[in-house]
Amino acid sequence: MNETLIYTIAILVGLGLIAAVVLYFVAQKFKVYEDPRIDETEARLPGANCGGCGFPGCRGMAEALVKNDDISALYCPVGGAPTMKAVAEYLGKAVAEKEPQVAVVRCGGTLCNRARTNTFDGARSCAVEAALYGGETGCTFGCLGNGDCTRVCNFDAIHMNPETGLPEVDEEKCTACGACVKACPKNIIELRKKGPKGRRVYVNCVNKDKGAVTRKACSVGCIGCGKCVKTCPFEAITLENNLAYIDPAKCRLCRKCVAVCPTGAIVEVNFPPRPAEKPAPKPAEAAQPVAKTAAVTENAPAQETKTAEEGGEQHA
Repeated sequence: MNETLIYTIAILVGLGLIAAVVLYFVAQKFKVYEDPRIDETEARLPGANCGGCGFPGCRGMAEALVKNDDISALYCPVGGAPTMKAVAEYLGKAVAEKEPQVAVVRCGGTLCNRARTNTFDGARSCAVEAALYGGETGCTFGCLGNGDCTRVCNFDAIHMNPETGLPEVDEEKCTACGACVKACPKNIIELRKKGPKGRRVYVNCVNKDKGAVTRKACSVGCIGCGKCVKTCPFEAITLENNLAYIDPAKCRLCRKCVAVCPTGAIVEVNFPPRPAEKPAPKPAEAAQPVAKTAAVTENAPAQETKTAEEGGEQHA
């Protein structure tokens, strides 16, 4: 009995040893080597896992940064230039510098500017509403106001304004990750460069209908008149499909287009107040000169008479 038990245990131990040896060689054969720099690179990233870089998370971004010799096309919008500089210094690679960006909601169709023509009685989702019909107003291009963009933001940087019915972006919190851009079915949210001192000029509309249709649907929509295109001295504005667009790379923030837009569809952000225009001086009244002339005219006969009298006395 004891010999049988010992024999059984020995067989089991032997099989275990054989299995361990086999597993060891298999693991070595199919071992996947991972560069230790990936962990170090990931530690330098913000860890937001927002997907703004184009990868599912910071781990995927770190792997791409380590494996690619040219990382000029890779950029972390959350960490920005400081993060990318730290990564580049660690990896000994060159990284492209990009200007800070911010999400911009290109729709001015507030509850006051865009009258509601119907009511959507369904799931409060922009994606659902956009799939069913054009919206609750005459503008089929504008914001639907259900807040899909606010629900996907991981940084609490965008909220719905109950008074206007439109989303508003907090520039201090926005990381330009692009999640809200992807979530908007109407494509009214755009990433634009912040600009010097946060100043920006852009067309606050995406309506491509003809001018009369747009004006009827929204009082501040772009009607495609083209005045801004003719006014811009830097050729930064183009007009296509009845809609003007300002190229942020060419715009010099002169704001001439803002002044000529008849509907106010072009907006200026973070600029100081414009100086109040002084009223034109009234033309000086010519009352005094006329009075003086009149006085001279009235005195003229008296002077002539006096002169004549003096002349008469001299002759006498």
